[in-house]
Amino acid sequence: MNWAAVNFDWNQVRGFLATVEEGSLSAGARALGLTQPTLGRQVAALEESLGVVLFERVGRNLSLTPSGRELLDHVRAMGEAAGRISLAASGQSQAVEGKVTISASDVLSAYFLPPIIAKLRRATPLIEIEVLATNQISDLQHREADIAMRHVRPEEPELIAKLVQEATAHFYATTEYLDRRGRPQSPEELDGHDFISFGEPERMIEYMQPFGLNLKRENFKLHCENGIVSWQMVRRGLGIATMEESVAMATPGIERVMTFLAPIKFPVWLTTHRELHTSRRIRVVFDALAEAFQGHSTASSNVRI
Repeated sequence: MNWAAVNFDWNQVRGFLATVEEGSLSAGARALGLTQPTLGRQVAALEESLGVVLFERVGRNLSLTPSGRELLDHVRAMGEAAGRISLAASGQSQAVEGKVTISASDVLSAYFLPPIIAKLRRATPLIEIEVLATNQISDLQHREADIAMRHVRPEEPELIAKLVQEATAHFYATTEYLDRRGRPQSPEELDGHDFISFGEPERMIEYMQPFGLNLKRENFKLHCENGIVSWQMVRRGLGIATMEESVAMATPGIERVMTFLAPIKFPVWLTTHRELHTSRRIRVVFDALAEAFQGHSTASSNVRI
């Protein structure tokens, strides 16, 4: 390798890549934990060391020059390689201490993870746990999380996944709401009822059609991407919604409705990166989560509302 030909600093390359992918110097600086002037100096230093202009200003925005576009694919490859190096180094750690980030849906994070984490903390007090309560799929390959709990099986070959539970959900409402609005005994009796959607109503309408529920947009007066918020609306008697069975059973004043419908089944996949799975601290947390969720009755009994 011609070492003399490598005349740039990786930190400067990283600053260039963050600026491109985040869309601006200010956003790139936030992503890297830098100030905007510091990032600007890094990009300028890279331009100087390479002898090219990477960005040009168009009004208040930055636009890649032809030279910048030509370098971008190479720089992205460098970024991915740097990520793999970080993963490999993390995977070699054998100490049962350090930080482990778990990504899970808001409902899983609020109702299922706390008792599992409490038990884990007693067993391994040197492990630091961060929970990302999000309904978006975290990118494990880019270290947004070390472990992710998903309802879909990952397809990336670099990830390993374990099916830890086939969860069950039903439709629920409060007794007060049902006393006031009636208890529907067939799909035809749903027209006058209010439903609460987890996310966009159109998506929920489409999701419910295979169950023989031809609901209309007018049935959904309330919707929220956050499952915990939506469930609180149900608890206030504002309508009908789906919820995981053990969470609903632990909620006072809630009844299952539309019992003529088959249960809604959905998987819970525990996912991590192949290299991270060789880390003892990751393995300890992964195994604790798998054990708790596979013992469904144990996990269910620990749900607290």
